[in-house]
Amino acid sequence: MAQPPVKCMEVKVDNTSQASVSHFVLLGISTHQEEQIPLFLLFLLMYTINISGNFAIIILIISTPHLQTPMYIFLSNLALADICFTSTTVPKMLQNIFSPTKAISYTGCLAQTYFFICFAALENFLLAVMAYDRYLAVCHPFRYPMILTRMLCLQMVAVCHILSHLHALLHTFLMGRLIFCADNRIPHFFCDLYPLMKLSCSSTHLNTLMIHTEGVIVINGALAFIMASYACIISAVLQSPSAKGKWKAFSTCGSHLTVVAIFYGTLTWVYFQPLASYSAAKGHILTVMYTVVTPMLNPFIYSLRNRDVKGAFRRWMNRIWTSLFR
Repeated sequence: MAQPPVKCMEVKVDNTSQASVSHFVLLGISTHQEEQIPLFLLFLLMYTINISGNFAIIILIISTPHLQTPMYIFLSNLALADICFTSTTVPKMLQNIFSPTKAISYTGCLAQTYFFICFAALENFLLAVMAYDRYLAVCHPFRYPMILTRMLCLQMVAVCHILSHLHALLHTFLMGRLIFCADNRIPHFFCDLYPLMKLSCSSTHLNTLMIHTEGVIVINGALAFIMASYACIISAVLQSPSAKGKWKAFSTCGSHLTVVAIFYGTLTWVYFQPLASYSAAKGHILTVMYTVVTPMLNPFIYSLRNRDVKGAFRRWMNRIWTSLFR
């Protein structure tokens, strides 16, 4: 299918006129027609599970008084971040599968980049504070209520949100400085940093430098904090005389660390490599893992495996069933 011609607009840079595209074309994961419907159904299913599961977690935590604790406040914010994170990219991708133009405006592309980075960073920070919460609960159980008060919990959540927006603002501002004057076709399903930088006809050195410095500090710093917290948790669990308690703790830690490994492993592989070695084909698969698969799994791994949440869910379903057939 022939792509629409590149439309240009005039922008001023250093008192000289340079051409920059007014829209981009998101080519998606696959350009083969026979794969479009299966991909649509697959991602629609995953998106539905993601929204339903995370929304159910939020409703349960809000409506259940005994779940109004720091751990569940963090869980509810993680669920909200997962909903927003996936909603930034998947609905547009589903729309573009059957769109003849697959176009997104320049402003819309920058907005998508901003919110994608913001909610990815928010999930990153929330995973770190959740690890700190579990560290206090396991290693300092008697001091836990005095250290992690509700006010401190809310302050930590607020700081996570603020830092996420600042992080996204920095990289979106740097992206807005780039000039795009050649091909406007992005071989991806959303406006990601590296695919956009590959299309730029201006220097991307500062963008790459900030990804590999500030980005490394934000992402790998949180990951190092998580690993250190779990190392202390595992050390404390190994000193427990109860074999059943050890198995339960290791099972929970293993589930959490699986999600952490998928999220941070794919994120690091995609962004912390030289721009010249970035591969769109590999980028598709890895990006789907942390943008769609991980948020879909989080409700099951972080919440539905939890006894308190499962009990609240059963009571909630019983109330709904009773009200429907009363």
